[in-house]
Amino acid sequence: MTKRNTQQRRHAILSMVNEQGEISVDTLAKHFATSEVTVRKDLAALEKNGLLLRRYGGAVSIPTEMVSEPEEQVSVRKLAIAKAAAVRIRDHNRIIIDSGSTTASLISLLNDKHGLIVMTNSLNVANALNSLENEPTLLMTGGTWDPHSEAFQGQVAESVLRSYDFDQLFIGADGIDTARGTTTFNELVGLSRVMAEVSREVVVMVESSKVGRKIPNLELPWTNISTLITDDGLDMEAKQQIEQHGVQVICAAAE
Repeated sequence: MTKRNTQQRRHAILSMVNEQGEISVDTLAKHFATSEVTVRKDLAALEKNGLLLRRYGGAVSIPTEMVSEPEEQVSVRKLAIAKAAAVRIRDHNRIIIDSGSTTASLISLLNDKHGLIVMTNSLNVANALNSLENEPTLLMTGGTWDPHSEAFQGQVAESVLRSYDFDQLFIGADGIDTARGTTTFNELVGLSRVMAEVSREVVVMVESSKVGRKIPNLELPWTNISTLITDDGLDMEAKQQIEQHGVQVICAAAE
């Protein structure tokens, strides 16, 4: 098939996903009279460009709440959340920083912390940590690279984590279900649960716009979470619902 035909097919796939909300690999393969392998390659390419999200056996459209918000506003909220998280870290703490833009915003605030030991499954986080002047001890999980989360996942990573114990885990989320806990589009949730298992305190860092977003895949139940740090846009009713699960909720105000 020519490159032009490939582009036309991918454009048509994207249109079908956006119209239907969710579609299976099998349906797409039959519709375009092509193999499931080819369809999966198409979906991978479209996801890489941020045009859809792959799910097991198919794909879903990008939720509208994930699209578009002024970057300056997002950065201000993330920085406020990161500052509230950073004050919880003491010298010589052993911490885990999970992949994600909100958790990564924490790194620039760690330069005044001494003797830190930091584990991560993210190359971006690892590179940022290496640039710090205070040179924290960096540990990597290793494992299988997952392009969706842009981080290492799998049994090897889980096994490495279980060899240590940590004071704190700092982790983000795609969504917050006030009744269940953190939710994610990624179906690989095993590593997140092991991270929580080996940490004395689990701190979820998430913008208030994600609270109430009920995504099917439960990542961490409230019983595994110590603290939720969000911005001051959180609805009071949602805050109270989360606190009923025994979780401390911190609403950080942007400066």
